[in-house]
Amino acid sequence: MSLSLSTPPKLTSKLPVVNDLNLTWHTLTIAQTLARLETDDRTGLTDRQIAQLQQEFGANELVAAASRQWWQILLDQFTNIMLVMLLIVAVVSGIFDFMEIQAGKTTGLPYKDTIAILSIVILNGILGYFQESRAEQALAALKQMAAPKVRVLRDSKISEIDGRELVPGDLIHLEAGNQLAADARLIEAVQLQIRESALTGEATASSKTAETELAADTPLGDRINLVYQGTEITTGRGVAVVTATGMNTELGKIAALLQGVESQPTPLQQKLTQLGNVLVMGALVIVALTIVGGMLPDLLRGSFNLDTFKGLVKTSLSVAVAVVPEGLPAVITITLAMGTQRMVKRQALIRKLPAVETLGGVTIICSDKTGTLTQNKMVVQQVATLTAEYQIGGEGYIPNGEFQLNGRSVEPLADPALKGLLWGCALCNDAVLQYADNQWQILGDPTEGALLVLAHKAGIEATAQNYPRIQEYPFDSDRQRMSIICEQPPYYLLFAKGSPESILDRSTHTLVEDRYAELTEIERQKIRSQNASLASQGLRVLGFAYRYFPHLPDTDEAESELIWVGLVGMLDAPRPEVRAAVDTCKTAGIRTMMITGDHPLTAMAIGTDLGITQTDSQVVSGNEIAQMDDPTLAQTINRVSVYARVAPEHKLRIVKALQQQGELVAMTGDGVNDAPALKQADIGVAMGITGTDVSKEASDMVLLDDNFNSIVAAVEEGRIVYTNIRRFIKYILGSNIGEILTIAAAPLIGLGGVPLSPLQILWMNLVTDGIPAVALALEPGEPDVMQRPPFQPSESIFARGLGAYIIRIGLVFGVVTIGLMKWAFDRTHAVDYPGDPDTWKTIVFTTLCIAQMGHALAVRSVNKLVIEINPFSNPLLLWAILGTILLQLAVVYIAPLRSFFGTHPLSLFELGVCFGCSLLIFLWIEGEKLFVRWFRSKG
Repeated sequence: MSLSLSTPPKLTSKLPVVNDLNLTWHTLTIAQTLARLETDDRTGLTDRQIAQLQQEFGANELVAAASRQWWQILLDQFTNIMLVMLLIVAVVSGIFDFMEIQAGKTTGLPYKDTIAILSIVILNGILGYFQESRAEQALAALKQMAAPKVRVLRDSKISEIDGRELVPGDLIHLEAGNQLAADARLIEAVQLQIRESALTGEATASSKTAETELAADTPLGDRINLVYQGTEITTGRGVAVVTATGMNTELGKIAALLQGVESQPTPLQQKLTQLGNVLVMGALVIVALTIVGGMLPDLLRGSFNLDTFKGLVKTSLSVAVAVVPEGLPAVITITLAMGTQRMVKRQALIRKLPAVETLGGVTIICSDKTGTLTQNKMVVQQVATLTAEYQIGGEGYIPNGEFQLNGRSVEPLADPALKGLLWGCALCNDAVLQYADNQWQILGDPTEGALLVLAHKAGIEATAQNYPRIQEYPFDSDRQRMSIICEQPPYYLLFAKGSPESILDRSTHTLVEDRYAELTEIERQKIRSQNASLASQGLRVLGFAYRYFPHLPDTDEAESELIWVGLVGMLDAPRPEVRAAVDTCKTAGIRTMMITGDHPLTAMAIGTDLGITQTDSQVVSGNEIAQMDDPTLAQTINRVSVYARVAPEHKLRIVKALQQQGELVAMTGDGVNDAPALKQADIGVAMGITGTDVSKEASDMVLLDDNFNSIVAAVEEGRIVYTNIRRFIKYILGSNIGEILTIAAAPLIGLGGVPLSPLQILWMNLVTDGIPAVALALEPGEPDVMQRPPFQPSESIFARGLGAYIIRIGLVFGVVTIGLMKWAFDRTHAVDYPGDPDTWKTIVFTTLCIAQMGHALAVRSVNKLVIEINPFSNPLLLWAILGTILLQLAVVYIAPLRSFFGTHPLSLFELGVCFGCSLLIFLWIEGEKLFVRWFRSKG
């Protein structure tokens, strides 16, 4: 395509020195700053000054707070109340075994119950240790950011030193590619641009200038005369005087915030603690009732039978073992691990296992904007010439999209002004658009990339070979524009782009249809109004102009008497799938909030577009948050969903305020500035692509695709996991109550001995309960999982009918098994019984194990019958049930296992009775579902 633009007509005080380093340095002049720091910009600090300052401020490094030692973490695992009770049981059981050995009454392997119980306690302790012992690496990642080499002026000599040796007052030289080693005030800046996204969250580099003073309340991201530790120089050079080192830097403040965040137990951990307390208290009550009830007849007669007491204590030991669901921690860990595998497939990498379940209870998602809600790709949305305003279609960097005028598609090159603007986008540009790895990519600045894509959408593909660049005037913060000169014989053609004010000030003419005319004041006012309108929509606005020259102009002539062609408004556009994800959150009872370091107008535009907020809603800035007390902030967060220009401490305050209102908060972030809030949140979500190491180490979950939609998918998986955890808790505890009632009832109804040994109970809790429970963890989610509100974080583990179900089904287990136990005891103690009199214990043991298999099938659904559920939707459960039945039969019929577990072989009739009684329990649970269905139909 030819660059055929019409040829234009011919156009003709000294301050007291203090050592307070908490000053607002951006408000001071260069001279004031140097005076405050007692340094000379020509010679730097002297050796004597350096020694004094190093003594006063120490090394320029981040200081770690003391943390728990590994052995403290390990010991803490054994303070769990259920493990303490098992330890006591193991010790008492060992004492009884020792007494029997001394009395010569022992049979079989000694101390096997003690060894088995201690093994379970140790395994659970080690499992808890490995889950908790992952040391926080966020501070280590921060330290890596804070330790580069620097060039410094000291005693009139420039030398390179380690960053940790810097002190306030040092003069450091800055060059492109350098990483800042301290916070500093600029005293010289030449086309200096610094990438501060790690601190501020803004994707584009910040242009810096030295010769300016700013208001005290200027946000961190707008302090253009300061540079910060951990940020990176992209272009230009400069000189700065160090104002803060170590923990006094902005990075150090983040480190302090990070270390000040205390780890809180997750909702699941709180619920399991509550469960343990309830079970142990229940066990103590049952033990007391069993011992008192068993001893009461002797006590009433005024006697004390030691053998009776020892028998009751043994019964109590079995009760205590039956109360503790020994397999539950392992099953929960396996369930959470399985959940992490499913989440990885949905682009969410879980770093801390409890986060899987916590996700299911999230009530609020606080999301960053750039790259999470948006594509992190600048896209031109609108173009405004003096005579027309165009809407631009397309997504991301794909060079396809319509130009629409008043809702109708138009040919962009038919408008001379728009044509000139588009050529300016193509030629006044250093970015490269390429197709690689099955996607369109930009090499270079994202803003220039957006302009290049716009030109390609119009069919303009200019190259340096076709239109050689003769001269260039690069962008700088003073001029606020960039210009290039191309050769188009017999003319030289200049294109300029930059801030609308800067380009308009240099323009004297405009292009109307195919004619040039002088810009009138009315037209200038219209351009200013167009600029204000685009900016109010949150768009980043650039102005464009061009000019022909018959000769190569000099510097003074080049950017003068330009021809204005129009404005371009661009935006980091929302991800197309996020709107639906936000709607899904609303349906699921989850509120979405946007917390960003970007401009309020931009935040408002994106928030409104995505449905996070309404057009008439308020956007609250970081400065406004800083002026709020806690009660005011608590009221604000209930009505405002979009926050802009926020600092790390503001994010942290927002998260804490939400948590104090009982909310379960997920917080996303990618920068160093996000780390404290990520750690404070119930679920910290870091970005896998754009996220810093610091943010990832502080998080619970990493998004592999930086996509908000993946958070919603992870929440869905979390809800499925939590539902399955509740499902197998009621499965496990229902049978445990049956075991407890059966054991406690034996001495009360006059049966000799304990029906279940601690070893047999461990077998049931770990194998016949544990294997099907793991299979239940793979139950698929219900269709309405994201169409109901989240569970309340404060709800009891027994809420929503779970406690009633456990007690009710436990009673059914108990009644059926106790009745069977009395029948079996009488049968096996009959004179003509051919087997061992203790076979009744094996009948009870086998019935409880087999009954759990039917229970596992029935517990899959609260309201659907087993015959109404696809049996192959969870094939692992079928294999688990079959395998567990075979293992139980092996314990009964294989001699070495019989000897170890203390069982006796059953006749075919007795085995049939075990299966028959187990079927009764299954039919009862299914009958409950039918009854509830009938009752609801009557209501």
